Amino acid sequence: MSDADGTWVSLFSGGKDSVWALYRALEDGLDVSHLVTVHPEGDSYMYHVPATDLAALAAESTGIPLVDVNPGDFEAAKAADSSTQGDDELEPLEAALVDLDDRLEGGIAGVTAGAVESEYQTSRIQEMCDRLGCELFAPLWQEDPRALAEAMLEAGFEITIIQVAAYGLDDSWLGRTLDHEALAELERLNEEYGVHILGEGGEFETLVVDGPHMDRRIALEYDTEWDGTRGRIRITDARLE
Repeated sequence: MSDADGTWVSLFSGGKDSVWALYRALEDGLDVSHLVTVHPEGDSYMYHVPATDLAALAAESTGIPLVDVNPGDFEAAKAADSSTQGDDELEPLEAALVDLDDRLEGGIAGVTAGAVESEYQTSRIQEMCDRLGCELFAPLWQEDPRALAEAMLEAGFEITIIQVAAYGLDDSWLGRTLDHEALAELERLNEEYGVHILGEGGEFETLVVDGPHMDRRIALEYDTEWDGTRGRIRITDARLE
């Protein structure tokens, strides 16, 4: 479908992993023409779920056009088992990329993705790219989690924790900045409870509110919701500074 003259598309949730993939692509000189944000309805096996509505602000700050794949597109993706649901959840994204490929001069040369360790996600995205005839750029794939986190901070990412769901993480983590002190605590929690340093598997979710690829920082106002074992921030206002 696409050729070497095409542009790149970044799968983009606003969370640290997808944003790092975008940042690395830009640093490597890839021509990223569009961001694509999937807004799943309810729990998802394939996608980052919380606060994806803020991806529009993040995209505005990067200056790259955003394509939304909305909840209504997922009505059919309610399969009984995880394998089938993962395949079904990919269909609206793939349809959006096919449409984008048709509209872009030269088509889509490649797709960036922020997968770290999930074979479930990565294999499906790779198969989708194979069907689209484009490359996959996954710079986090099977890299050391602590080294990745340190690289994000060294690059100047400001990362806010917006949701937690793991034993050892309490409500004090909600709204916390993922800095060097937090990483040291996560390393201790990893040793004690097995908490993944990057929150792989939904143990915690993040929003990148500032970075070297962004022109303006995202300012947040929020309340916190905590049920005793898990919680999230409920954003009441978000704007570009």
